[in-house]
Amino acid sequence: MKRVLGMIFAMLTMVAIALGADNTLGTWKYNAGKSKQAPGVSPIASLTVTREAADGGAKISTKGERADGSKIENSYAPKYDGKAVPVTGAGLTWDTVAFKQVNDNSITEERSKKGGTYHSTVQDVVSKDGKTMTATIKGTGSDGKAFTAVAVFDKQ
Repeated sequence: MKRVLGMIFAMLTMVAIALGADNTLGTWKYNAGKSKQAPGVSPIASLTVTREAADGGAKISTKGERADGSKIENSYAPKYDGKAVPVTGAGLTWDTVAFKQVNDNSITEERSKKGGTYHSTVQDVVSKDGKTMTATIKGTGSDGKAFTAVAVFDKQ
């Protein structure tokens, strides 16, 4: 009996570790004062990102505006399996994204533009107090030039 209970406990522990919490879930507001945008892109004037748990991954929607008045409004539903999913909507340079959960406070994203040169890797990290999420973005822009950017978000 002890052996069976031990095996059940071990399996439940593995399931809990595999599913893990995702502290990037919630509503996040872009903090322009703490962010460093990539060159050659109209700066973000406002942006709200909502991340909800959904079917082994997340459902993400963004809504905002750039300094030039262009709208940012899109959605996507990646799983944590590293497989690319489509991004629908307007205002982004990429049209596919893949997620991998590193730990409870960190997600790695791969963003790409089908048929284009844009490709980036993003490391989303939530602070220990859970109030700030920092996205460090490195990649190649639509113009073929390497770029680095940092987007900071405050939890709402």
